[in-house]
Amino acid sequence: MAEVTMNGVSQAAHPATSATSHAEGQQHPIKLYLVVWGWLFILSACSYLVDYFGVHGYLRWSLILLFMVAKAGLIVAVFMHMAWERLALSYAILLPPLALLVFVAIMVLESDYTLLTRIVFFKSGA
Repeated sequence: MAEVTMNGVSQAAHPATSATSHAEGQQHPIKLYLVVWGWLFILSACSYLVDYFGVHGYLRWSLILLFMVAKAGLIVAVFMHMAWERLALSYAILLPPLALLVFVAIMVLESDYTLLTRIVFFKSGA
């Protein structure tokens, strides 16, 4: 039995039209979201295992930051749809935080010099 739509064209009579209209909506398969949820669970478990096994020092913080960045990347790419956006929009959203991280790194590198000059200034009695 044929189905009548708003414009009077039957969907069963034109299967190519039905496929085209489905592609226009661009629904992502649920499998993609389930796979990403699985990876988020695995990365979170790895992050907790770092503390469980008692890893200390730079290795601990490196692993935690690595897992955190990987989870944030998955969330931004899939759940915030950045993987399907145009490159200019991706740059507009991702470059400011990267520039901020560069500025923080510059300030951290310069902080030793600032601390040294303050120590010299206050010890001189001025």
